[in-house]
Amino acid sequence: MNNSKSIKINIKPEAADKIKAQAAGQVVLLALNDGSNKYSDIGGSCTIGANFQFVILNQPDPDFPIKVDNNADLDMYTSSAELQYLDGGLIVSQKDAALSLADDSGVIDGAVTINVSKNN
Repeated sequence: MNNSKSIKINIKPEAADKIKAQAAGQVVLLALNDGSNKYSDIGGSCTIGANFQFVILNQPDPDFPIKVDNNADLDMYTSSAELQYLDGGLIVSQKDAALSLADDSGVIDGAVTINVSKNN
């Protein structure tokens, strides 16, 4: 994948507030949570591409070089590994206490987590 690929995500206000409460001006990664990267805390063949997480870091991670444009003014990045599971029309919303990630094809993950990384 080309690292210059542009990706955009619409974050609904309630979801943005929840992410910002933990991010506080830090870097946010949109990362898989399926055992495929150093931030994953779950894994297995049944979860590949099905679980996502927002990872909060103190500084950018060179393994996640793709800038994610968003309407919540978050300093957000992802990697080419995640892009293969994401289509156009990305949106993050909150229903009850859970964050949901969807695109034009439907819901990708109805239980996106927010994790503050100790790796960075």
